[in-house]
Amino acid sequence: MLGISAHCRGILAQQPAGRWLALDILRGLAIMAMILVNNPGSWQYVYAPLRHAEWHGWTPTDLIFPAFIVMVGIALPLSLAANTGLNRAALLRKGAIRALKLYALGLFLALFYYNFRDPAYSYIEQKLMTVRWSGVLQRIGIVYFFTLLIVLFTSTRGRLFWLFGLCVVYLVIMQLMPYSDAQGQRFVGLWEHGNNFAAWLDHQVLGASHVYFRDATPFAFDPEGILSTLPAIASCLSGVLIAQLLQSERPLAFKIRILLLAGVAAVWIAELMHPLLPINKLLWTPSFVLLSSGYTALLLAATLWLTAVKGYRLWGAPLVVFGVNAILFFMLAGLAARVLAMIPVAQTTLGNWLFLNVFQPVLGNYNGSLGFALMFLVLSYGVMLLCYRRGFIFKV
Repeated sequence: MLGISAHCRGILAQQPAGRWLALDILRGLAIMAMILVNNPGSWQYVYAPLRHAEWHGWTPTDLIFPAFIVMVGIALPLSLAANTGLNRAALLRKGAIRALKLYALGLFLALFYYNFRDPAYSYIEQKLMTVRWSGVLQRIGIVYFFTLLIVLFTSTRGRLFWLFGLCVVYLVIMQLMPYSDAQGQRFVGLWEHGNNFAAWLDHQVLGASHVYFRDATPFAFDPEGILSTLPAIASCLSGVLIAQLLQSERPLAFKIRILLLAGVAAVWIAELMHPLLPINKLLWTPSFVLLSSGYTALLLAATLWLTAVKGYRLWGAPLVVFGVNAILFFMLAGLAARVLAMIPVAQTTLGNWLFLNVFQPVLGNYNGSLGFALMFLVLSYGVMLLCYRRGFIFKV
């Protein structure tokens, strides 16, 4: 125990100056959870809480990515405060470059795959020509830039207006905009899988071969699609407002109470809305914005209370290692997962071989799949700890 305590103290002692510990812990928790759910030993054997909801409704896994988006919003005012010497044009240029880098990194991950087990595999036809345009990093980049625009040109009142306005515009378009399928049948106001205006728009603009749900009918669509970017920006703006609260001169106890009250209210309202406006992560509905932002506020309040009020900081040290280098962690984990899926071993892939021959025989189906994901995290922690101790922080 003394060794673990010393290990954690060493991590906290090395935390870069000017960073919010609670935010790094929460960001680390989000990215760790994201990597955990993205890397099971087998997708056939995943416990229900670690799966996404198939359509309407939600699981804990559905809250991970929007929590990260909210934290992008929380970090934005801190970033602007550190660049007070730059004018708006310079800040926008810097933000645009960052957004483009994030989009390019996401595209690189989408293209980083080759099927070595298939002699007839054509990278150009089966990967390059069908690349998925959207994704996690792509959405973060786009949402970050448009949130930056709003923050630079509006006050608190304007940011509130944009937050609610984006959700209302999205809702009006989804509910009232008519669209037609290939046979000319007209639809309006549907919220079905593959049959809603957001899906139609993705199908028409991105193309059926460049989205995640390529087999959805009548319209292929992407969970990080075009129209759902509007409420995703609203999620990021909720983080900006949280940051403004934390930057205020109010006592910490007051800030924690406001976060708790706002979080409970948002979750409660979202659940009340669900029968009429379903909570849906794949569509990023306004009720989902409320739910995910509400739970993120509650988690942040709990983290602040534990670390800043009670002084319990050591427990969060391993999460800091992930949190200060979240983009690097996401990139390295994505590359490692793809390498495991590419290397051929005994008529299968290396990743699947490890699950079938190491984890499944010892731990069984579901525990073996979870054990594989946990071991992936442990090994990742070793790599990220090395980067942290050497002071290497990947800044986009």
